[in-house]
Amino acid sequence: MTTIAATQTVATTTATPGKARNRVLWTLQIVLGLFFVFASGLPKFMGQADAVRIFHQIGWGEWFMYFTGLVEVSGGIGLMVRRLTGPAAAGLSITMVCAAATQVFVIGGAGLAVFPLILVGVFAWIAYERRESFSTFTNLVK
Repeated sequence: MTTIAATQTVATTTATPGKARNRVLWTLQIVLGLFFVFASGLPKFMGQADAVRIFHQIGWGEWFMYFTGLVEVSGGIGLMVRRLTGPAAAGLSITMVCAAATQVFVIGGAGLAVFPLILVGVFAWIAYERRESFSTFTNLVK
């Protein structure tokens, strides 16, 4: 019986992060969530001059700027909602891969792709650590 209890304890502790890791994750999620809502997404909705210039340089126009703003605001909010943390982090990591690719191949600023690529790693780690929220998310969608 002790073997089964020990196995169950190990499985439980490996599936959920420890207390300190959980605090680090929530701190990152809140800081990044607020960043993506207020510093990245909302300026695109408000037509900030730099955002308009960059999206015209990309060549996809303002509709893509508003779409990107919507994705970033939604992902930022999702990072701060317990049931959506994993899917939001996964979605934002995909968004950051696309942002890095745009920086390198469309705008021609390979040096500017470093920050989105760092965020890909951070979001992938958050998505991995919050993987239990994927099952909760699929239950919400059903």
